[in-house]
Amino acid sequence: MSVVEQYARAHIVTDVLDEDRGAVPVVLRYDSEQDPRCVHMELPGAAPREWTVARELLEQGLRAPAGRDEIRVWPCGRVQAVVEFHTAQGVSVVQFETKTLTRFLRRTYAAAAEPVPH
Repeated sequence: MSVVEQYARAHIVTDVLDEDRGAVPVVLRYDSEQDPRCVHMELPGAAPREWTVARELLEQGLRAPAGRDEIRVWPCGRVQAVVEFHTAQGVSVVQFETKTLTRFLRRTYAAAAEPVPH
């Protein structure tokens, strides 16, 4: 089993729970056996929220605006990327450093390419 987990710092720009909008720890997780096409982002809070994002969408959104269902991703300047999560309660906008997401994606693709041990 290939699991990639990375901790990142992100800024919550807007949030449906109106929490502190400073830099917060976010857990990025990929499990090639559980869901090889998606990554999971766990946002902190009184009730932590986990979002499932297609790896392809995240990668596309680092280069140009992209969206699918309730998730939108786009580059913000040269070093930032924005991930927007839509729910019936509102919208959460989270800003990451592009290099952090790029590094994580590279690790997921490397993990997915690893041979399965017998």
